[in-house]
Amino acid sequence: MKKIIVKNLKYRYPLTEKLVLDDVSFDVEQGEFIGIIGKNQSGKSTLCQSIVGLIPHFYKGAYGGTVLVDGLEVRNTPVSEMSLKAGIVFQNPFNQVTGAKLTVYEEIAFGLENIGLPRSEMIERIDYALDLLRITEYKNRNPFDLSGGQMQRTAIASMIAMKPQIIVLDEPTSQLDPEGSEEVFQAIKDLSSQGMTVLIAEHKMEKLAEFCDRVLLLNDGKLVDIDSPEKIFSREDLQEQGIQAPIYTRVCRALGIKKKGSDYYPVTLDEAAAALGGELP
Repeated sequence: MKKIIVKNLKYRYPLTEKLVLDDVSFDVEQGEFIGIIGKNQSGKSTLCQSIVGLIPHFYKGAYGGTVLVDGLEVRNTPVSEMSLKAGIVFQNPFNQVTGAKLTVYEEIAFGLENIGLPRSEMIERIDYALDLLRITEYKNRNPFDLSGGQMQRTAIASMIAMKPQIIVLDEPTSQLDPEGSEEVFQAIKDLSSQGMTVLIAEHKMEKLAEFCDRVLLLNDGKLVDIDSPEKIFSREDLQEQGIQAPIYTRVCRALGIKKKGSDYYPVTLDEAAAALGGELP
């Protein structure tokens, strides 16, 4: 079942002449975990905002094409209604944490209060999100007393508690250390395995290669390709697109070693070890 259908999407910000998104088309199935990659200014954040309706409803400008999210056309659906279908997590948690609440627990509860959930269901959802993002120990602290990584996990937990069918994340691990990034990716993968559709714009190629079902490559506002991590990261022109493949892929490419029985290079540590004829300890 297609959860997201993007057809010939074009967008230009106000007072500019260049298209930020130029005739972008792709589909996303329910439960898919899609990575979005591209060099800076390639249109990744704009695409994320287009899927949840911030474009064209909040950010104006020239807009063309069609975006359907769970059957709703984004152009004709208010952001308030879209937010029940698709949620977004921004790169900077200061843009997401409301500041209206004094504790992490209350911050996560904020959105649930606004949609009028019963208290028992709110508690269940909050506890689930706290546990999933491993921030239960911070639940009574002020969000602004947390580290950047802890605050980002609070922002993600607030979105997960809303239980949208689709979650869009715009570089959510940029302020996280490797352990925190691993926890976030694993939590998102768990949600995807439970049927949630996930799109994540990221620069951490090793994580995308490990966790994503497909990777969408943007360059200069155009969709270059969308396919498996193996195919995308094995592209001969990847560096020309401004993208550096995962370290495991680069090593295997330098050695001329591809996955057994495949035309593609390994993209994860396990795949590289298998291709090199070794085993992980």
